[in-house]
Amino acid sequence: MTQQVPSTEPELAGVRNFRDVGGLPAADGRRVRPGVLFRSGHLAHATEDDAAFLASLGLHTIFDFRNAADQKLEGPDVALPGVRNVNLPLSDPADGAEFWQMVRDGDLDQLRRILADGKGAARMSASYRTIVKERTAEHSRVLHALAEDSVPALMHCAAGKDRAGISIAVTLLAVGVERDAIVADYLESNAKHRRYKVHRSGSAESAYTPEVMELLSPLFDARAEYLQAAFDSIEETWGGTDTYLEQGLSLTPAHRNKLRERLLD
Repeated sequence: MTQQVPSTEPELAGVRNFRDVGGLPAADGRRVRPGVLFRSGHLAHATEDDAAFLASLGLHTIFDFRNAADQKLEGPDVALPGVRNVNLPLSDPADGAEFWQMVRDGDLDQLRRILADGKGAARMSASYRTIVKERTAEHSRVLHALAEDSVPALMHCAAGKDRAGISIAVTLLAVGVERDAIVADYLESNAKHRRYKVHRSGSAESAYTPEVMELLSPLFDARAEYLQAAFDSIEETWGGTDTYLEQGLSLTPAHRNKLRERLLD
């Protein structure tokens, strides 16, 4: 039986950006059921209390969209008894280890060269398009698993913003949640207590100057234009959401009905 989550959002000490997606409205008048679909940043630094809370949710499956480099940097997820962990690496939104090395260690001139004049935001939008177009097999696997037996489920990446954000958006599209509601949920990742902590080498005075933080902000913001780029990619590639789901993700009307029954009240 699906367990209900507390009405107030928990304060997790070692897990960023956790939230229940329940309550979002679908086009047919129903809403996403509380306690069946969660999203967060990685679980590698979960405290004992965090793990106890997560275990209390009755999770069936955790979908981890991090790649090997993420897991090496942050560590494996905390083990939760009786929960299936599925690792489905998705393209890093700011692709490339060298790029992230530059973000962590680069000086101001280097950051200006790779991120200034809209280049950071353009890179993010392009990555959202790529994930939608090139990761259909992974998104298909997630949706088919949810339709069969994998709820309650938690989806996460490193920050819980980009890869998990796209995967949550695709799931919500499949059950008919309105795009405005999907975007509003996505933008909640901008709340101060949810945001990914930027790690830079060097002293605080030089590594976190206002100009540096402004240059880095496109990488760590949730921006509606990024998710819109993913939606645009669906329209441009498949001509619409229904065709994307059916042809791109092999999701039949019967599968979508099962998903609705699993996820909607």
